[in-house]
Amino acid sequence: MFENLSDRLTKSLKNISGRGRLTEDNIKDTLREVRMALLEADVALPVVRDFIAKVKESAVGQDVSKSLTPGQVFVKIVQKELESAMGEVNETLNLKATPPAVVLMAGLQGAGKTTSVAKLSKYLKEREKKKVLVVSADVYRPAAIKQLETLAGEVGVEFFPSDIKQKPIDIANAAINHAKKHYFDVLIVDTAGRLHIDSDMMDEIKALHAAISPVETLFTVDAMTGQDAANTAKAFNDALALTGVILTKTDGDARGGAALSIRHITGKPIKFMGVGEKIEALEPFHPERIASRILGMGDVLSLIEEVEQKVDRKQAEKLAKKVKSGKGFSLEDFRDQLVQMKSMGGMMGLVDKLPGMGNMSDQMKGQMDDKVTVRMEAIINSMTPKERERPEIIKGSRKRRIAAGSGTQIQDVNKLLKQFTQMQKMMKKMSGKGGMQKMMRSMKGMMPPGGGGGGMGGFGGFGR
Repeated sequence: MFENLSDRLTKSLKNISGRGRLTEDNIKDTLREVRMALLEADVALPVVRDFIAKVKESAVGQDVSKSLTPGQVFVKIVQKELESAMGEVNETLNLKATPPAVVLMAGLQGAGKTTSVAKLSKYLKEREKKKVLVVSADVYRPAAIKQLETLAGEVGVEFFPSDIKQKPIDIANAAINHAKKHYFDVLIVDTAGRLHIDSDMMDEIKALHAAISPVETLFTVDAMTGQDAANTAKAFNDALALTGVILTKTDGDARGGAALSIRHITGKPIKFMGVGEKIEALEPFHPERIASRILGMGDVLSLIEEVEQKVDRKQAEKLAKKVKSGKGFSLEDFRDQLVQMKSMGGMMGLVDKLPGMGNMSDQMKGQMDDKVTVRMEAIINSMTPKERERPEIIKGSRKRRIAAGSGTQIQDVNKLLKQFTQMQKMMKKMSGKGGMQKMMRSMKGMMPPGGGGGGMGGFGGFGR
């Protein structure tokens, strides 16, 4: 996420010079580069102008304390203004209304609105412990109603049935009555999307909004449309009192223009962002954490939250006991670790949140491609239970069978076995006295030439 912007900004900010004080002269070139980086990221021009003016105003004449360099002071100013542009703090959903709290979802077709309804209902059910009901008022696409019903089943929330012969207002009112009778905390109403903004669509959703008075009206918008996302959100906001935005497909957005433009153009906060196709891939939008990520400083808080929610604690404790008792670490265990990593957005999803990883070489990023973990999992799945427990028996003919079964090459099987052996040694060191320090030393040794700042290099050689 935001790779291009992050690369450009970190390079620009490295070049800042000055002695003891930031002046208009010594920040001029850096400001020009920052401006170009933002424009290339498809940030809206008014936002760029405002951003640069504020950075300049804050920086010029700023004394540099002895503990900081001019570059560090300038980075702090840029970070503060990035946070300010995106809203400074996460704004949560207001669900304090008399139940059911009605959430109306709006957006253009193809922006991921219906999927976002399911992701949000899962988030509210699991993280906020709410009883959630979902309903589709999209009477133009029977497939949309069916899609929401299927997704509701997947995430374990109740679906209120609707039909294309009904009117959207009647559907929503019937769902509200059902939610009241059955003590639901939240009702999420999915609405029809269109390929573009038109007056009929706006009149329909305005009438629906007036009839059901939702506590939250969220606009779902595709991050990859850049500043157009902000302009579309503004058009909706002019017609409808939006309370916030869900920015979807941020995992495919290397630029970041939408994230930086929406708040400035609409005056409304981004409340959530979709970070992948999986149904759990929805995160609250924290401007301060995103600013940190854009500047290559990582996002450790989000990483900790993700680990707490998604790591299977019982499984982790079971593995720790097994390793401590001397029973060792099997390929079965290794595969379980890969599956858990995948549930947390894959290797690059984790690395993206680690400090200092923005400066990783392209070669190293290639070695951490999430296709690598998928391939490794396929190789282990092609083994017999006995082979997973005793990898030393995997020789010539077995390797050929495993490679053929997983659609890989024999050298891929060899690389996986080498990687597994390294991981086994690491686990052994961890189970002994001073385990963590020993493991960190091992991880450094596993890094490929020129790599730094973490132990993922053990996946080296598994690149595309």
